[in-house]
Amino acid sequence: MSFKYDVLMIGGSGFIGKKIAAKLEARGYRVCIPTRRLKDAKELSVLPKVYLVEADIHQDMDLDRLFGGLNQSGIVINLVGILHDKMGSPYGPGFKKNHVELTNRLIQKMKSLGIRRYLHMSALGADENGPSMYQRSKGAAERLVQQSSLDWTIFRPSVVFGQDDNFINMFAKLQKIAPVLPLGGASAKFQPVYVEDVARAFVDSLALSQTIRQIYDLVGPKVYTLKELVNLAGLKAQRQAVIIPLPSPLAYLQAWALEIMPGPTLMSRDNVASMLVDNVSDKNSLTEVFQIKPTPLESILS
Repeated sequence: MSFKYDVLMIGGSGFIGKKIAAKLEARGYRVCIPTRRLKDAKELSVLPKVYLVEADIHQDMDLDRLFGGLNQSGIVINLVGILHDKMGSPYGPGFKKNHVELTNRLIQKMKSLGIRRYLHMSALGADENGPSMYQRSKGAAERLVQQSSLDWTIFRPSVVFGQDDNFINMFAKLQKIAPVLPLGGASAKFQPVYVEDVARAFVDSLALSQTIRQIYDLVGPKVYTLKELVNLAGLKAQRQAVIIPLPSPLAYLQAWALEIMPGPTLMSRDNVASMLVDNVSDKNSLTEVFQIKPTPLESILS
């Protein structure tokens, strides 16, 4: 690399990464964000200290090139995550590649170069023995991080919401076209957290040495069932569908049908399995550690 930067943010062109990048840049950090398609992150190109680099993070040559521009005292942030994958045991090949193998490659690369500070995006409910492949792969990645000698911090957010999220907006779009909405996992509980609050926790942690080798749950101020969240999404869409909760067998059948349909997967059988565990926490690190007052979901619906 012909230029040097302070932060290498893997997965930074996504919904959460864009918010973190803006906050890092505002605090004077020079940030490199690799992306397979520069157009996916074009809105970040207006930030003078954010460098967009076309690269494939799963290719060793590209990863070497990216680390070549990182300062010795630099920071690596790993936000990479996928929600759907083919079935496998203990998880599918996509989860293995993106959650587990990539995490291990980043750790080994940092160790070989003597780079210490690492922020890791996990998920509330991450557990190597969890009911879903997603949870098991996220748990496996956490174990790799915790067993490393790096100065790591792990964040476990619940569902992250914001104006451009893929969760509330998905259910809002569905209700614009579907007057009736069969819903698997209707009684599953979530504690949605605002994307700006998550981004601030990530950036604030870099100035707090006590966050090193700690795991933080990031949740919002209120617990909702999935049905309640879908109803709130209907308010955003200004069209309320009739929600029909599905029992578990039908929920899995619906998810299987959605998996094999053409186009993006809206819900998978693995998503239904994840909802067997409530996505909530009685420890909110936003308030307890970062002194951030959690933003209510309703704030983006008005």
